[in-house]
Amino acid sequence: MAEILEEVTGRRARRAIDENKPVPRETVDRMIEAAHLAASCSNKQPWRFLIGDSGEIRETLQEHLLGGNYWAKKAPVLIAVATREADDCRLNANRNYALFDTGMATAHLILQGTREGLYVHPMAGFDAPALKEALGLDDEIILITVIAVGYPGSEDHLSEKHLESEHSERSRMPVNKVASRSAFPFE
Repeated sequence: MAEILEEVTGRRARRAIDENKPVPRETVDRMIEAAHLAASCSNKQPWRFLIGDSGEIRETLQEHLLGGNYWAKKAPVLIAVATREADDCRLNANRNYALFDTGMATAHLILQGTREGLYVHPMAGFDAPALKEALGLDDEIILITVIAVGYPGSEDHLSEKHLESEHSERSRMPVNKVASRSAFPFE
């Protein structure tokens, strides 16, 4: 019987990233290629990734992280993820696929990075309007997440709250709260 991939079961939103160990360009390229291979509605591939692995782009992404993501400023790589609804399927009943398809590509990127031995942590904690302005992005572009990427490192700089999170058990809702064979399990 098949098992769930170790990259799925073992992945966690870790924060103890080694700021002194660079992530090789080839490794980041494999992560992007994994994302690039994701399925998408009518093969429109609406995802866009901006890789900040050095210089001005990395600095710009760091500057727009919110305070709770202080730890991510140590990440050797930050990746911004964006899309535009116009770049993907727009179906009846308000089924616009850009966010869904970009999420699938991002999951591929995260799982490939996990397989590479990296911590790959997507974050919502950034100033999206200011970052869009700094990057010169049009209003129609949806800046979804910034992902911190790096090898495991020291926990010395983490807050008490984040230290607790690093060592806590993985917490998920019971499966019957999210899946059913008779009706959508909304409560």
